[in-house]
Formats: sequence, structure tokens, C-alpha cells
Amino acid sequence: VQLQASGGGLVQAGGSLRLSCTGSKRIYSNNALAWFRQTPGKEREFVAAVNWRGTTTSYADAVKGRFTISRENAADTMYLQMDSLKPEDTAVYYCAADRRPVYSGSLRSWGQGTLVTVSS
Repeated sequence: VQLQASGGGLVQAGGSLRLSCTGSKRIYSNNALAWFRQTPGKEREFVAAVNWRGTTTSYADAVKGRFTISRENAADTMYLQMDSLKPEDTAVYYCAADRRPVYSGSLRSWGQGTLVTVSS
């Protein structure tokens, strides 16, 4: 497994969780990284992305202002801090590595998902 997401769980609405994604240096070096999520019956949707330096980020409108993506290249780890969680954030969250240093949507690797459940 080249990428592995962790940190999911059950949380009440308004609460917080922090997801982590670890992987090999070969995957992390010079690659933008991203988080996606998927609920049953729906397509996987973009959540957030960060460039390889960690200096540029982008977010889906649904999570803007509540989620924060970051990365720690020395530890080959990416994070997604999720605050003010809502029941509609319930999904399996996946991390992915892009083929380019700045997020392009051309993904080269996916991690296994981690389930986030937000109760009302």
C-alpha cells in the first residue's frame, strides 16, 4: 500500500477530527496531495488539495472555512483537520497523490479510505 489514511471515527455534529495520510517518500516527493470523500451511491468528490511545498491549498466550497489541509514532508504525512463537522460530512475519506507538484486532478495513487461518521 503506497498511501494509507487514518483517523476516522464517530463524532457529534460540531465536533472535530484530524485525518492523517502516510505514504512512501517516492509518492510524496514533488507531488501535490489531496483528500476526497465518497458516500454510498455517489461519486467520489474532491475535498481539498495542497501543493508539494505545502504553501498553496484549495478547498471544495462545502468544506471551506471548516477544514484545513496541511502536510509534513519530512514525515511523509498529510493531514486534514476537520472542525465544525456536519452530518453531511459523513463519508469514507481517501487521500491521493497527484502527478504534478501543483494539484492538477491527474492522480497517480490512492490510499485506502477511512470512515468518518458525524451524528446529529
